[in-house]
Amino acid sequence: MAIVCSTKKQKPLLDEGKMIGGRDVLKVLEAMTPLYVALGLGYGSVRWWHVFTLEQCEAINRLVVYFTIPFFTFDFTSHIDPFTMNYRVIAADAISKLLTVAVLAAWTWCSGSAKSSYSWAITTFSLSQLTNTLVVGAPLLDAMYGRWAQDIIVQLSVVQSIAWMALLLFALEMRKASGAAGFAPAGIEAGAGGQVVAPEPQQAMDVECNTDVAARPTLGSLMKTVWLKLALNPNIYASVLGVIWALIANRWHFEMPRIMEGSVLVMSKAGTGMSMFSMGLFMALQDKIVASGPKLSAFGMVLKFIVGPTATTICAVVVGLRGDFLRVAIIQAALPQSISSFIFAREYGLHPDVLSTAVIFGTLVSLPVLIAYYEVLVWKNKRPQLEKELPVELEPGVGQAKRIKCKEKKILDHMLETSFE
Repeated sequence: MAIVCSTKKQKPLLDEGKMIGGRDVLKVLEAMTPLYVALGLGYGSVRWWHVFTLEQCEAINRLVVYFTIPFFTFDFTSHIDPFTMNYRVIAADAISKLLTVAVLAAWTWCSGSAKSSYSWAITTFSLSQLTNTLVVGAPLLDAMYGRWAQDIIVQLSVVQSIAWMALLLFALEMRKASGAAGFAPAGIEAGAGGQVVAPEPQQAMDVECNTDVAARPTLGSLMKTVWLKLALNPNIYASVLGVIWALIANRWHFEMPRIMEGSVLVMSKAGTGMSMFSMGLFMALQDKIVASGPKLSAFGMVLKFIVGPTATTICAVVVGLRGDFLRVAIIQAALPQSISSFIFAREYGLHPDVLSTAVIFGTLVSLPVLIAYYEVLVWKNKRPQLEKELPVELEPGVGQAKRIKCKEKKILDHMLETSFE
């Protein structure tokens, strides 16, 4: 006689996840729409109303770089809790970015034109790895997975501000100090307003000859110049001071004085709006709205929505992320382009047309793309992985019956009768 042990309840091994409703989409749109209001005002103030000149537009961008963004960075950095951060998700994101840096460094080293390759390596890193975590990411991930996912996005935003924006500024300062500013692919130079102008043949020959005879700075003097510039850059010490304050405040449990908090908020609240306004000014100075052209625009979209998430997925699996943590890591890597990356690109004169297009149109198409990512991940999650009913036979015999394990179930918690005839 045989006894069959079967599971009574069949549960999927993974949670099903929730669907995004109309209210969730509205919540994200409420966060994204004001960005384009500021963008439109900046565009119209130059293109239609002629309020600002070229010099004034440059001054506004410098205001954003050296005042509003540092205060904005200090504001959200100082309010995190460093003792409750999810370091596994942060590690997956960091490994993904380091992998991208290593690949781009190898490509630059092997390339024939090192200066132009170095410039494009910086832009490629910005396009594939620097995301708009706060404005778009926080409300979107909150709608998808809840408050815990929003907290992870804020943590990643802090790390991006401290480590990866600092790395970007270091690379930009290195390019500027080494005389690479203004270099573009062979035979091309950057004109006013980011336009591309082909030089005269004789002029190009003279530039090439002068480059050969010009003395290159030593590595020591180059690094000294770069570190001095970084030490004086308010974006660097704003993030560092914010983390120091967060560590002290959460260790001894006290809040920021109201006078100090109000002084920070009065500037930080203008950070995102002024950044988009500056981008609108830049757009108005170009001949076309899509200043980078269709090929470079498509290149930026591929880097942002395919290459970045792919690299993060590989690294997240390597560090052992599973379930919703893995899905959050993938979706945050596909968030639209960081606004700050455009501000820095414009300040240092490195492909601002490409970065502006990535921010403007990347943010527009990001919502349907991210929802598609989410639905694909939920669909995979919903595939039923039901436990199989495994027949378990007990051999008849005298004495005590054997305990038999059912697959992925607890050991039978009762003893069978002592004999079967």
